Amino acid sequence: MLQYLIILLDEASTSFCRYTAPSQPSDPPTPFRGRKGSKELIPIETLRQGIRFGMTENLMIQFVYPDKKLPDEYAEVIESIDHSKIKPVKDNADVWVMNALAEAAPVNVPIVLRIGKKELFENSDDACSLLDKTPRLNIVLTDIETFKEEDFAAYKEVLGRLSQKVEQMYVEGKAPQLNLLTDRMMLSQMNNCGAGDTSVTLAPNGKFYVCPAFYYEDEADSIGDLEHGLDIRNRQLYKLEYAPICRHCDAWQCKRCVWLNRKTTLEVNTPSHEQCVVAHLERNASRELLQNIRKHGTFLPEQGEIKEIDYLAPFDKKDTWQ
Repeated sequence: MLQYLIILLDEASTSFCRYTAPSQPSDPPTPFRGRKGSKELIPIETLRQGIRFGMTENLMIQFVYPDKKLPDEYAEVIESIDHSKIKPVKDNADVWVMNALAEAAPVNVPIVLRIGKKELFENSDDACSLLDKTPRLNIVLTDIETFKEEDFAAYKEVLGRLSQKVEQMYVEGKAPQLNLLTDRMMLSQMNNCGAGDTSVTLAPNGKFYVCPAFYYEDEADSIGDLEHGLDIRNRQLYKLEYAPICRHCDAWQCKRCVWLNRKTTLEVNTPSHEQCVVAHLERNASRELLQNIRKHGTFLPEQGEIKEIDYLAPFDKKDTWQ
């Protein structure tokens, strides 16, 4: 069931996930096809129509901002509806996106940290320090598909250091939230991204996309427009029950990125080996963190144990699937 509408306010709206937007550098450089001659900023009437669509469908709206000031008339239209602001700057934002640990971090604002494996592995202490500044930190790895065996080992070490920091904060009476570790402790079922199922994106061209990544990769890959409505082909494939691997998995914190799925396996409902292993390393680190926090006192008594497993990719256990 559709719940969220993401509205990109500009061609250069910041990325808050694994994909790279035109405003952000990538290595290697990412081509952005099919948008020559665009006006960059979403037309004001398209914005109004998008808000009207969201209201009609009773959707929560998330506005994604570029790194520039919008005209005053845009602010007036945006404030006409309940919403969340995702920004690459810290003023008046509900979520602030960081693209490097070297950036100055805001205080008391939820942070999305987009980071590659090399920077994270080499600067994990800086990532730990962010937990002191924000009520919630989402770390988004932008290059999961490039992970090798040595990277899995390095990531496990980083998760261990982050886990020690989170445990220390809980002992001090704080309640940090870190998507890689604390989400799994709180969940009793899958809590994935939901692109194409619970959320869709409206781009500046007035067309809908499964998520911003699909738009930036190929503008022709739309799923409808404001004039004719949504037209999501094979819509069931974006749902968990039609995901042959994910529906058997209990790494419930995994975002199950359908764009990354298609990029690596050519199927939106089938994740890559790398995405599965990374998610299970996080799951196992969450299990250990939960056990360690409970040594200090009662913690989440209503939540059961996270069971021990002997695999890192659920496909390895396909013979046990019911």
